[in-house]
Amino acid sequence: MQFKTASGAVIAALSLSGVASAEIVGVVGGQTSVLLDLELIGSVTDLELTGLSGGVITPGNLGPDSVAFAITSPYAGSVGSDFQYDSDDFIATFSGTIAHRGTLTFNDSITLGNFDIAFDEGLGAFAVFDTFFDGTGLGALFQIGLPLSISPLEQTFEVMGDLLITQNFATILLDLGLTDTDLTGADVGDAFVQGFNQAVPGPGPLMLAAIAAVGARRRRR
Repeated sequence: MQFKTASGAVIAALSLSGVASAEIVGVVGGQTSVLLDLELIGSVTDLELTGLSGGVITPGNLGPDSVAFAITSPYAGSVGSDFQYDSDDFIATFSGTIAHRGTLTFNDSITLGNFDIAFDEGLGAFAVFDTFFDGTGLGALFQIGLPLSISPLEQTFEVMGDLLITQNFATILLDLGLTDTDLTGADVGDAFVQGFNQAVPGPGPLMLAAIAAVGARRRRR
């Protein structure tokens, strides 16, 4: 069986479209849709999808068989998205993580989820990380691979690409006896990130706000 292999130079192949921006914007909401090829997964592993947690959106925006996970706001909890960039110079400025909430359960006993999407330096690409267990999880499960399109605009952020099994996840599947094949690089689905942004306050406004607060307290005294 032939699988698509991951490219270590994905970032160089980005299809970018943006508008001029003099400020940093951060992804604070939206959703990521995932379409897994469950027939393929079932043919090469002993994994069977048996459940979704509450809050998982069905269907997602990749067709009737897809699901979607809400992108959490950094203001919605103690851990949230902090992915930010300048749309006028995305490559040089992007940083942080797009955080999600929601889980998938396989075989009634294996739960993966609360997925983070971030750029992985080792892979040289964006990756999907499982963080369900104790906030750390199993690490990078999928690389978002070619063909990859990304639109880092000022008000919205979109990414679409293949989901390729990482070496980390392939090793986990082998160690758990869920497959006897090294599935590194296997294309098992698609991901579609649809985020919306808001401006990230710069140090100037924050400093002015702090000074104003101190002045107000002094006036009250």
